[in-house]
Amino acid sequence: MARADLLLDIVRAGARGDQVLFRKTLEALVAEERAKQHHVLADRLAKHLQPNGTSPHAQPVPASRNGQPTDLFFEVEPRRSLDELILPDLVLEACREIVEEQHRADLLRSYSLEPRHRVLVAGPPGNGKTSLAEALASELAVSLLVVRYESVIGSYLGETAVRLSRLFDRVRTQRCVLFFDEFDVVGKERGDAHETGEIKRVVSSLLLQIDSLPSYVVVVTATNHPELLDRAVWRRFQLRLRLPSPTSTQVLKWFRRFENRLGVELGVPAGSIAKRLRGLSFAEIEQFGLDIQRRYVLSVPNSDLKRIVQERLTQWGQRFSPANPASDEQGDA
Repeated sequence: MARADLLLDIVRAGARGDQVLFRKTLEALVAEERAKQHHVLADRLAKHLQPNGTSPHAQPVPASRNGQPTDLFFEVEPRRSLDELILPDLVLEACREIVEEQHRADLLRSYSLEPRHRVLVAGPPGNGKTSLAEALASELAVSLLVVRYESVIGSYLGETAVRLSRLFDRVRTQRCVLFFDEFDVVGKERGDAHETGEIKRVVSSLLLQIDSLPSYVVVVTATNHPELLDRAVWRRFQLRLRLPSPTSTQVLKWFRRFENRLGVELGVPAGSIAKRLRGLSFAEIEQFGLDIQRRYVLSVPNSDLKRIVQERLTQWGQRFSPANPASDEQGDA
């Protein structure tokens, strides 16, 4: 049974001839039926959203690149939960709040309130922005749809804005988390003298589309360069979260979890490892952990985990990096 408020809205739209309300309500009905796995009914309802009577679910609207059809996003099956991530307390609390609001949206609507659904995440690369979007999708039990910029961004005047419109038309009929990584690619400051008029039109179109998204579509945007975002972008997002580089305490917590997951003591105190790896991102720390696991598995049954960890620490300490270019000469010696 469809929600009573949606049925009343669609009747109200019909009585008034309000096409905007009719479309918005019908999109919500389609999303509601898809969430209930009533795909046949959802497709039949969705046909009335298309001028030619075709279902957007059965026949996705493609973008085009070099004459070949491409899709505007790809779907990722979320595998991480919020409990698996090591997040700042305020970030974790904010994420749990948005999950609760989405799960109890009917109660909020009974008070004429909508759940929050627009999240901006900023911070240096490799510290969990994509993982956070995945975890939100997992907690909400919905799909994670990742925008494909190679399909969205066109080379002709007005093409990108048209494709963005198609993208948002596609997602507004389903409950999902829509993820824009590197959001500054399409959300750049319009006052930048070095940008063309085209990017200004794209940003204006993007902001209008974000404003019109229904609250059951949770849009998460991530950027390593928040200073590049247009000033009007900021006020569109109800949650603005910062994911900084991990602290020593967080790294220590990660290695204690890693040791429990491995089921074997590392032989080197977790605090000592965390101290040696200070300054690395979470993504790099995970790669370090995978390095240990690979060498451990390949050396079974004569595995010496303490020796493996010490060798990995030595090797990682000599890695070439922009911050430590001299290490490249050591490796070539």
